[in-house]
Amino acid sequence: MITTPQIAWDDTVLPFQLDHSDIRGRVVRLDGALESVLRQHAYPPVIEALVAEMALLTALIGQAVKLRWKLSLQVRGKGPARLIATDYYGPSAEGEPARIRAYASYDAERLDHDAVPFSQIGEGYFAVLIDQGQDMTPYQGITPIAGGSLSACAETYFAQSEQLPTRFQLVFGKSTEPGQPSHWRGGGVMLQHMPKSSLVAAEAGSGEGGLLQHSDILAGEEGENWSRANILLDTVEELELIGPTVAPTDLLVRLFHEEGPRAFDAQPVRFGCSCSADKVRQSMSIYSAKDIRHMTTDEGIVTADCQFCGAHYELDPLTLGFEAKKADGQ
Repeated sequence: MITTPQIAWDDTVLPFQLDHSDIRGRVVRLDGALESVLRQHAYPPVIEALVAEMALLTALIGQAVKLRWKLSLQVRGKGPARLIATDYYGPSAEGEPARIRAYASYDAERLDHDAVPFSQIGEGYFAVLIDQGQDMTPYQGITPIAGGSLSACAETYFAQSEQLPTRFQLVFGKSTEPGQPSHWRGGGVMLQHMPKSSLVAAEAGSGEGGLLQHSDILAGEEGENWSRANILLDTVEELELIGPTVAPTDLLVRLFHEEGPRAFDAQPVRFGCSCSADKVRQSMSIYSAKDIRHMTTDEGIVTADCQFCGAHYELDPLTLGFEAKKADGQ
């Protein structure tokens, strides 16, 4: 049976602040949104796990972007899992849900289905990109793959690129309820120390390959507060993170009641894709008429499939390329 907390908190990100520790954070619960992301593709379980973890990280990090901004996370590796890409579209207006989508590219023949999913990435990098809209220069930050999980990669990014101590605690998997089909569900908590001008990172980090860690940035009382909050987060149980019977507000009180938790308005999150026939035409505007002819099928059309949502487009080749002879829709 679906409980009231599940209805109220599924597919939301709840921002909060710990007033006694100068720490902010977010609690995420993804149910239908995560299921929609993954059911677009028949990924093997090892790839599903990587996509699920990236989707949770994207929802937690993306909640901070402004209206109409776009956050993208990318992991590129030399292993069988070549690419994990996610997009988070900020709400188009106050009160509107954010949208999330994800895609993975992998070499099926090289996958080790019994291995730890993270090991399938290999050497590579973790990237964060923020698109602030038209006429604005996109932001991009890149750090090496390190730490043993995608969550650790994200923590390394914030420590190295932003000098912000950050911690993620995530859980995800197939949910099975009596009389209901199994479906994906995930939850997690993000902690992040608030920016302070007095925080100065060490020149050389103590992490893998000399990367910065929390202890390289925080010291004294700030470091003690951060360590205490992390110890409290370590006491969380998987069922508390994933719900559905524990509301995020109750979880915050249980974990951080001595730290002065203060919750803000929750942000709803939905699966959503930005693809369209017009965007396909725009992406093909760099091709000549000769190139377009090579893409044209025996049926006299050009086809394109969205890697994120699986949408299938069939286009008139005369409307494509910089030498197009027909306008869109004619």
